[in-house]
Amino acid sequence: MIVLDIILPIAVEGVFTYRMPQTSTVIPQAGLRVVVPLGKSKEVMGVVEAVREVAEEEHAEQYREVLRFPDAEPLVTAEQRKLWTWIAEYYMCTLGEVMRAAIPNALRVEKTSKTRKKANPTDKMLPAHPLNDEQLRAKKEIENAWQQKPTVLLFGVTSSGKTEVYIHLAQEQIRQGKKVLYLVPEIALTTQLTDRLRSVFGERLGVYHSRFTDRDREEIYKNVLSGDKYDLVIGVRSALFLPFSHLGLIIVDEEHDTSYKQQDPAPRYHARTVALMLASLFHARTLLGTATPAIETYFNALQGKYGLVEMKQRFAGLALPAIHLLDLQRAYKQKNMEGHFSYPLVVRIREQLANGKQVLLFQNRRGYNSYIECPECGYIPRCIHCDISLTEHKSLNPEMPSRLVCHYCGYSIPAPAVCPECGRGRPIDRGFGTEKIEEEARELFPDARIARMDTDTTHAKNAHEKLIRRFANHEIDILVGTQMITKGLHFKDVSLVAVLKADALFNQPDFRTSERGYQLLEQVAGRAGRAGTEGHVILQTSNIDNPLFAYLKRHDYEAMYAEQATQRQTFRYPPFHRIISITLRHREQSRLEAAARTLNENLVRVFGTRCSAVITPAIGRVQNLYIRQLTLKIEATASYTTAKAMLAAQIDYVKTLPPCKGVLITPDVDPM
Repeated sequence: MIVLDIILPIAVEGVFTYRMPQTSTVIPQAGLRVVVPLGKSKEVMGVVEAVREVAEEEHAEQYREVLRFPDAEPLVTAEQRKLWTWIAEYYMCTLGEVMRAAIPNALRVEKTSKTRKKANPTDKMLPAHPLNDEQLRAKKEIENAWQQKPTVLLFGVTSSGKTEVYIHLAQEQIRQGKKVLYLVPEIALTTQLTDRLRSVFGERLGVYHSRFTDRDREEIYKNVLSGDKYDLVIGVRSALFLPFSHLGLIIVDEEHDTSYKQQDPAPRYHARTVALMLASLFHARTLLGTATPAIETYFNALQGKYGLVEMKQRFAGLALPAIHLLDLQRAYKQKNMEGHFSYPLVVRIREQLANGKQVLLFQNRRGYNSYIECPECGYIPRCIHCDISLTEHKSLNPEMPSRLVCHYCGYSIPAPAVCPECGRGRPIDRGFGTEKIEEEARELFPDARIARMDTDTTHAKNAHEKLIRRFANHEIDILVGTQMITKGLHFKDVSLVAVLKADALFNQPDFRTSERGYQLLEQVAGRAGRAGTEGHVILQTSNIDNPLFAYLKRHDYEAMYAEQATQRQTFRYPPFHRIISITLRHREQSRLEAAARTLNENLVRVFGTRCSAVITPAIGRVQNLYIRQLTLKIEATASYTTAKAMLAAQIDYVKTLPPCKGVLITPDVDPM
């Protein structure tokens, strides 16, 4: 009797075994989609993991029968299934959770659309821009390094011409009959890159990200599976799950970016790590590119695990932008401020606008105000579902009142005109976001064309692309934005970048805060002076003596790295230790605390001082679930596999205890 081990898209360990229908004419193969019964009346789409023959004397009744086979040929390749298994094991989740993330929604239901017919693609690859001497040197060094190491870090300053190096390396792989995957951290980056890549690869370029419709994603998936549509695919982290064949190169652009880490739901994977595993399955090359490497990546390069190639000069000999610090404390004392703009910043912006240049204003918080507060009683409106204050957002319709919004669950209420607690005070603004900056900029620069880029203005389809194209076409003079405006975008007339409150980037209780703050400021600074225009960056700060600002002024990544590496070694953080964060959630605080205490006691017995105490995170309740956290720090020289197995055993045990019933326990391997 033939039975099939099937992966189902549910968070249950292992595979499910069903028997092959005797009347079926389909040849059973691993990778086929199947429809099977689950529970009393539910039907679920699964993927065959293995085909086995069992002895006839085994009772057929113990296996339920496959209902239908939607396809005659597999839609999931052997390499994909190997990758799924590795992800499930490494990131401590189930195969079903990986499958749910990997397969487009349209392919997880039985009825799928037919591939739409397109005009014949341009098969001819067009010439790329010629490389200059610096780019040629980098390209040759990368190719030489690949002879020794499959992974190379290209450490190139902003606007050094890394993209053109990527294109030439991709062309060589394609000439050899190989495919190329080009990863970017966010959808916003695909607009300009797609235009550039399409000018070289034409219709042989595929684009894949979550803003596409289910039907579009299904079509792209099938085109990649066919192997004859695309030579190069550009996409965000989910593109790693496409059914590639003959993969020769994976480019991970802006490899340092935290958007490569999937937070929720599982699998909580890091695209850079998964890219290295995917490349190994095809014996392919990997190129990690950035102007500000992740500390772990640079450490691996210095240790010889990765090859290292550097590009220290901007393209065409352009100078790196000059960075200026403005002391906010002094400016406020001297009443040298217009709203959140210091007078020197206002003067510099007006100068640039008068010269026909463009300006980027960076504030890494969306909304109008961070929160509002009653001056009489101190009341601050908070979310009823989460332990966090509500952020004020102004309506696009001036006749509509502002709303207070929770950025975690979406709960919102109208902004009160009078304090609902004491009935006396009129709430005052605290903090500020991109909406406030946009409003102040319109008042200060009434003749300028101003727009804002954050998740509130780009949720509509193609909104990213429209804003970027308008700015690139000089239809916008001042662009206000969150970190969306910091990453990999090229605007030739941006002469000034201003960060309204640089200190906010360094105030998070996280060991990566200094690294991330440096990376973000260096990246946003890199948007200035990219095409012959002299670039300037103004950082408004209340802590002008922060040593990280001194590193930024010199564009001295190595000094920042050396300081952070010393601290991390002292306090047992990556890259010297590996981290697993364990989060516990439950609606009942007492049950949650009992489970957290029990798990902590058991982990301390197993791991000793490698296990932290139980902590309540800064936001201790989200969507009515209370939260507690533990952290494991495992030496880089120890067996990570063994440590995870020991952790999994303790979690499974605690879940069986009656006082801990129903508590959600989630491990996050290599958290960000």
